[in-house]
Amino acid sequence: GGQLLESGGGSVQTGGSLRLTCAASGSVLTQGCMGWFRQPPGKEREGVAAIWRGDESDVTYYADSVKGRFTVSQDNYNNMVYLEMNDLKPEETGKYYCAARLYCDDSNWNVGKEWGYWGQGTQVTVSS
Repeated sequence: GGQLLESGGGSVQTGGSLRLTCAASGSVLTQGCMGWFRQPPGKEREGVAAIWRGDESDVTYYADSVKGRFTVSQDNYNNMVYLEMNDLKPEETGKYYCAARLYCDDSNWNVGKEWGYWGQGTQVTVSS
């Protein structure tokens, strides 16, 4: 089977930074699109960022709310995906999940049901 394992969550104050890491293994390695989702308490899961390897360079997608503050990247040699989060806000508290799918689609990269592989999540708490 395939596995996604997140790490790097924690507690920070408003304006703080965290770097999440996702380690991919097994059948997940056949998937070309990697993403990050989050689920705040009492709210639905939402897409945060996604990345896939384009012809010449990586192609990335971001939710409008995180553009300029979050950066998604990947290390294909080590099968790792990262989410660098800066200037965190209290409303961004929640569980963050790594996900994988065969390819990224401009129209629905942020739709959770389109993703086939999920990690267990890592908790991010931002205090005011």
